[in-house]
Amino acid sequence: MTSIRNAIWPEYTAAAMRIPLPLRIGLRYTRARRRNHFISFISATSMAGIALGVTALITVISVMNGFESELRKRILGMTAHVQLQPWDGALSDWESVARQVAGVEGVRAVRPFVAGEGMARAGGGTLSGVVLRGIEPSAESGPGGLAEHIRAGRLEDLQPGRFQVILGRHLAGILGVVPGDAIDLMIPQASVTPLGLTPRFRRCEVAGIFEVGMYEFDRSLVLMHRNDAAALYRLGEGVHGLSVSVDEPMRAPLVAADVRDALPLPYSVTDWSRQHRNFFAAIQTEKRVMFIILSLIVAVAAFNIVSTLVMAVQDKQADIAILRTLGATRPEIMGVFMVQGSLIGYIGTVLGVIGGVLLALNVETIVPALEQALGRDLLADDVYYISDLPSELHWADVGQIALVSLVLGLVSTLYPAWRATRVEPAEALRYE
Repeated sequence: MTSIRNAIWPEYTAAAMRIPLPLRIGLRYTRARRRNHFISFISATSMAGIALGVTALITVISVMNGFESELRKRILGMTAHVQLQPWDGALSDWESVARQVAGVEGVRAVRPFVAGEGMARAGGGTLSGVVLRGIEPSAESGPGGLAEHIRAGRLEDLQPGRFQVILGRHLAGILGVVPGDAIDLMIPQASVTPLGLTPRFRRCEVAGIFEVGMYEFDRSLVLMHRNDAAALYRLGEGVHGLSVSVDEPMRAPLVAADVRDALPLPYSVTDWSRQHRNFFAAIQTEKRVMFIILSLIVAVAAFNIVSTLVMAVQDKQADIAILRTLGATRPEIMGVFMVQGSLIGYIGTVLGVIGGVLLALNVETIVPALEQALGRDLLADDVYYISDLPSELHWADVGQIALVSLVLGLVSTLYPAWRATRVEPAEALRYE
């Protein structure tokens, strides 16, 4: 074995004896100037393809993480962490139930609400479907409450008995109203009049406008004082349910179970993860599908290494034959070309990780600049839930993507390296 190393590496020293022979030769093959420039071109193309695929994969997964996180944040800012409703549709003794719920561990606040659907119209114009929510303004003024989203007017302007409303920005634009204008609200409950059964109408004053940044809420939600909403739905002192805020929103399912167990009577108790289960499940499915699709880019680039090594083996047949005659084993020959091919995948992966991390960390700056240069919005707010492009880099995702890329690069070296072990010294050296 020593004679082989001395033959191919005269400057061999005791310190270098610790370096495996396949690693040393594979590294020398990688950085050596090739006679066949086409092999170098395919190697560079494979490396660039792996880098591009890894960069795209890290960036897309980070953007999808950002979308999921931002959607969760905005949904939790507008919906209850845990929602309690009676089975018969109205909760008359809500104060005693609220006290019981407030005693459950992990519950931060309990607020009554009135909710329903209806139609809104301004000045005899087009009707628009709305979701009416009756709230306690004082309970929504803290951090993380609805008051943070008010763009015109104040949440405290919703005074009981005045039938004032605060509209989402898109809904106000559709109706063509501003604070101080009046709108007509119609709910799907009939009133008995001399003319027969007619839908229930109520003229309300627009007290303000809010903007959450999610078209679903900004397009349809109408906020009203709880007492006025209860009068509109003829609930008296009752409410439709209780909105429960918890200390840790991710533990909402556990808190919901504790709330359900703490109540003597059966109530419908749901948490935000169940109410929006299909939505977040769809996001997870999209992330998995995008990971698989973009991994194919890496796979195609990685398997270009097969072409590179097959031609490299053909080009190095004489070298392989000499090594075999000097006593190199088949596993060592195989290791030489596995090192050469894996290094291509390693460099491409490292470059892709660097590019993907830099792009994922700066995508929120790059996209607005691109929109300004193009003169158009890439994400129209009337089409997408979120009109900007958030990004949230998870190092676990980066590690997983890098590992997949390295494994694909390693697997692509197996067949060419095996082919190198099948080279017969006598045949390879016959015409040398």
